[in-house]
Amino acid sequence: MTFSPDLDWLFARQRFGVHPGLTRVRALLDRLGQPERAFRAVLVGGTNGKGSTAATLAAMLRADGVRVGLFTSPHLTHFAERFAVDGQPLPGSVVADALFLLRSHADTVEASFFEVVTALGCLLFAEAGVEVAVMEVGLGGRLDATNALDPVLSVITNVALDHTEILGGTLELIASEKAGILRAGRPAVSGVVPDLRGILAREGADIWFLDEPGAGDALQVHPLGWEGSRVSLALPDREFLTFRTPLLGAHGARNAALAAMAAHRLGVSPDAVTRGAEQTVWPGRLEPLLFAGGRVLLDGAHNPDGAEAVASALRELGVERLPIVFGAAGDKDVAGVAAALRPLASEVILTRAVLSPRAADPASLAPLFAGVPVRVTASPQEALDVLRLRGAPLALVCGSLYLIGEVRPLLTGETGEDRERWQ
Repeated sequence: MTFSPDLDWLFARQRFGVHPGLTRVRALLDRLGQPERAFRAVLVGGTNGKGSTAATLAAMLRADGVRVGLFTSPHLTHFAERFAVDGQPLPGSVVADALFLLRSHADTVEASFFEVVTALGCLLFAEAGVEVAVMEVGLGGRLDATNALDPVLSVITNVALDHTEILGGTLELIASEKAGILRAGRPAVSGVVPDLRGILAREGADIWFLDEPGAGDALQVHPLGWEGSRVSLALPDREFLTFRTPLLGAHGARNAALAAMAAHRLGVSPDAVTRGAEQTVWPGRLEPLLFAGGRVLLDGAHNPDGAEAVASALRELGVERLPIVFGAAGDKDVAGVAAALRPLASEVILTRAVLSPRAADPASLAPLFAGVPVRVTASPQEALDVLRLRGAPLALVCGSLYLIGEVRPLLTGETGEDRERWQ
């Protein structure tokens, strides 16, 4: 797909920004013959953890014999990663063919980049004959393009401050936006804190909460070091699930538990929950890769809540200090992210995702790491070259999923896509 003119056309639409609303995407889906009606949809929203929760849920459904589609964003290395069927991204040629069919309709309704991508996912999943599509919400919920689908179950992982210029400047306002993916009378699960549960409850969904107040030891997490965690989960219907997840950190275990709760509500067997959890793969999120005789952890933590979760996970793993390669989008709360990471940093190597116009100038980030040795580099490759000279047994690369998307191919030997990344 590297030279697809239709993909060039689609990526150019990123520059027009995000335009919340459902009118255009619904019109586009109608013109395509309503492909979203060909399968059951699950919407997975939240500020952080929605991708790993969606990936774990999809793996559990797959282990139960369900033909499942997984829609996620953004992609790391290749655009087709956004559309997986039964655990494998669809071939680039299949995605390109569907995009060719969709393009003229998208132009007619003036659909945005993410609206096109959402409709494309629906079209691809319908053509692939999936039974259930697990759809990661893009931004917010109420007016996100994925909310044009009619979910049989909804998931809201958590609520933290992010995209405040669109969703609102308080947790309550953001929770209200995310609650828009809930449906009255239909099942839902959520890991939001107790203070925000009343906002979600207003939608009238049949919602189960992780760590329900008064539930005692409903969720127990037993860390297994670099092997992940063992999770025990008592459910409101008195069922009990136990499984191992390879997702690192307490937040990874909570995401897996939320996926297990959702899977149970969809009728997935306990055995499939166990097998699916163990088989979950979610690149770029506390993902360890070999590098220069040691290991590099990749994580797309791009807001303070996510960065604090990463820092907590590293402490849980016994890591006190390590070199950090850091680059971030300029429109994020970079100071908050840096504050969470700074106590762990033995050195910070600043860089930027060269394909992302949103990336902050690395030199401008240096004051955020006062008291820590800082090195400024112009590219991910230069940052890795500096890191290689350090010879550290463990390092962290984080701050932006676009940065992870450029670093990961340098570590794995893959070839990335040479296109600007905005969304």
